[in-house]
Amino acid sequence: EEEEEEEEKQHVEKKLKFGAVGKNPNAITGFLPDRDRDREERLLKEKLKEEWEEKQNQIKSEQLEVTYSYWDGSGHRKTIRVQKGNTVGEFLKAVREQLSADYREMRTASVENLVYIKEDLIIPHEYSFYWMIVNKARGKSGPLFNFDVHEDVRMVNDASVEKDESHAGKVVERHWYDKNKHIFPASRWEVFDPTINYGSYTIHGAEVNK
Repeated sequence: EEEEEEEEKQHVEKKLKFGAVGKNPNAITGFLPDRDRDREERLLKEKLKEEWEEKQNQIKSEQLEVTYSYWDGSGHRKTIRVQKGNTVGEFLKAVREQLSADYREMRTASVENLVYIKEDLIIPHEYSFYWMIVNKARGKSGPLFNFDVHEDVRMVNDASVEKDESHAGKVVERHWYDKNKHIFPASRWEVFDPTINYGSYTIHGAEVNK
């Protein structure tokens, strides 16, 4: 009994000397490193990223009907189907093949020497239809993300009300553009710059045509 009392006494003295170390159930520990929690979060992020990329790839593979006008001083309207993920360069390659049957100059034209103009903007070959759609890109005279065609009628009522009328894009040979860029309509065309807000052009054009 004396030995047991002595051990109990030593145990109490040790607790008093070093203090009782325990976990406070009310303490906030969310900011502390947690390997299991971090791993779960990382796996969840990877899964969501994979699902998002899969969804975007599905969208890019969807078919898109594009109405365009082969322009050699007058318009020759055509329709072609491409994928939303196709670039303007890939679109122009398909257009050249489509036009080759009816226009001899297209048989020897290179894709690099073809220009696509949409809403008074020259769209560089590297941009895709998908990019224009998801970014809701706008041109000087309408949206770049609509590829069906409405009649070329500008706003006639309130000029502050934005319209989504789209016009058929034009496909021209570069040498034709270089020769005629000082003449309307080519005099209005300029290279697309994603840093410019072209919405103001649409409003201005509405006021001019009001």
